[in-house]
Amino acid sequence: MSAGVSRPGRWHGHPAGASARPIAGEAAAQLFHVSKSYLAGTYALRDVTLEFARGELVFLTGPSGAGKTSLLRLLFAAERPSEGQIVVLGRNVSRLSPRSVPYLRRRIGVVFQDFKLLARRTVEENVALALDVVGTPRRAARARVFAMLKQVGLQHRRYQSPLSLSGGEQQRVAIARALINEPEILLADEPTGNLDPDLTLEIMDLIAETATRGTTVVVATHDQSILRRFRKRAVRLEGGRIAEDRPAPGAGV
Repeated sequence: MSAGVSRPGRWHGHPAGASARPIAGEAAAQLFHVSKSYLAGTYALRDVTLEFARGELVFLTGPSGAGKTSLLRLLFAAERPSEGQIVVLGRNVSRLSPRSVPYLRRRIGVVFQDFKLLARRTVEENVALALDVVGTPRRAARARVFAMLKQVGLQHRRYQSPLSLSGGEQQRVAIARALINEPEILLADEPTGNLDPDLTLEIMDLIAETATRGTTVVVATHDQSILRRFRKRAVRLEGGRIAEDRPAPGAGV
């Protein structure tokens, strides 16, 4: 993040029982024999065991319906596993109370394929939403939002409606919103699915850069050109199971 912008305190004022930030070197997220079923006998995920290291960029690949989105939703605590255990930033997701879930989510940024921007709010207001939730003073929030929009090249659009922006610009706003609280994990679900090839590279460069600053980044994509360009770890899902977990070239096995 930009110089002079302090990392917001996390878990401040958290409910009793919520742990502090995990120690350095601890895995960002771990899944142990995780399954997710929405209907009896039908599984979106089946017996998935994975670990995501801190500062790692990982791609989730596989055909539509393979379970990529379900896996991301489990990491974000939008869903609970039907079987198995998930530990995210030192917290067992299955054991989190409803009051504790929002505190975990403040440490996770999420980018969606369809942007999910609020049309009745300006670009600045959309990005500031995460700061509003944690009670950041207005003047400090505006300074941080401006700095973040400048990083994604959209500071001159801050007073405009998202509907006046191009698809690539809207996705950059969504990335700025996801990163404004300097999350420890960034989840991106097909973030370039609605963009042309040139914009795809632009958006992926922004997302990949986040991992170089220590954030764990997990990107769900079916775009093989992205995997060829970035040459990072790729986990392929098929029918809800792990079909392949291919390390980045040169990475230790």
